Amino acid sequence: LASADRAVNLDSKHAKALNNRGNVYLELGDCAAAIDNFKLASKVQRNFSQAYFNLAVANLLSGNFRDGWESYESRWQTDQMAEAFLSRKIDQPLWSGKEVLRGKTLFVFSEQGFGDTIQFCRYIPLLAQQGAKIIFEVQAPLFRLLSKMNEFATVIIKGDNVPDFDYYCPLLSVPARLKTDLASIPEIACSIFPDEKTRNFWQFKLGEPERPRIGLVWSGSSTNARDANRSISLTQFIKHLPSDFEYISLQKEVRDVDLETLNTVAHIKHFGSDLGDFQDTAALCELVDIVISVDTSVAHLAASLGKPTWVLIEYSPDWRWMLNRTDSPWYPSVTLFRQEAPYGDWSKVLNAVGDALTEVLKLYRV
Repeated sequence: LASADRAVNLDSKHAKALNNRGNVYLELGDCAAAIDNFKLASKVQRNFSQAYFNLAVANLLSGNFRDGWESYESRWQTDQMAEAFLSRKIDQPLWSGKEVLRGKTLFVFSEQGFGDTIQFCRYIPLLAQQGAKIIFEVQAPLFRLLSKMNEFATVIIKGDNVPDFDYYCPLLSVPARLKTDLASIPEIACSIFPDEKTRNFWQFKLGEPERPRIGLVWSGSSTNARDANRSISLTQFIKHLPSDFEYISLQKEVRDVDLETLNTVAHIKHFGSDLGDFQDTAALCELVDIVISVDTSVAHLAASLGKPTWVLIEYSPDWRWMLNRTDSPWYPSVTLFRQEAPYGDWSKVLNAVGDALTEVLKLYRV
């Protein structure tokens, strides 16, 4: 912060320095100061898309959805997403939310991670209620799970041929079009659930529970830019887990360092490559009593199923988890366990999780 202050003091109209200082404030959880700096950066340099996008994140994180959604559209001009958007070469017009959809076909495509698609697919039924035919494009690992939304949309896999349509809208632009605020977040799509055959397969594979079952996710994709802040080593994780539970790994992929630990721990069942896609993971989530996860797509999946889900959140979190709350307006079944300081101290969080599990165990013994 001192370095960022010095840079701005040297040149108060240096847009990148202002943007950098805004990012520092965001890391420190000071959304108001971050917003001020992002606004200044956007003012002194027009069309500074990264500052506009950062402004959106700060507003969404602080719960100001009205302003947040508006500037969130600038994501398509950022270095991270511009190329992906331009490569689609869509000739039809973008749906702005003003055009009447009745009798029209709207193409909605997933645009970011698996968790984003799971979180925001709740909007598909609302679009269908406007009288539109919806084509919903999803990532292949989500297709079997989300194809149950066919009563609302034609669900296709990304990369398949797209049927003719009149308008298009990226999935994460829909909340802005429908003017979502904290009071009007739609309920979770009722179509997210594993089919009976998949559930029965995993129920047979697990057998009858002898103790309460806890699903675990301790790390996400190593390619995620913030992975070092959100993932936890299995060695550190299991030190805080009471031994009176049956633990089920919900991870499809495990890093080599964690695999070594996993192979020495008898009370964690791990299925790895047997988890074909999110349909299988959803079935496993349904068969445990609680899911404990770092901030990954499985947290969104378990919460969308209505499963009690404990999410371990870094100090400067993804915007959807907001600040200074232990619940989530997006998921009624979620409890958030937050870091108390920036950058990587998970010990207090894991201690709190262990204590909460001990309290859960008392309920089972009553």
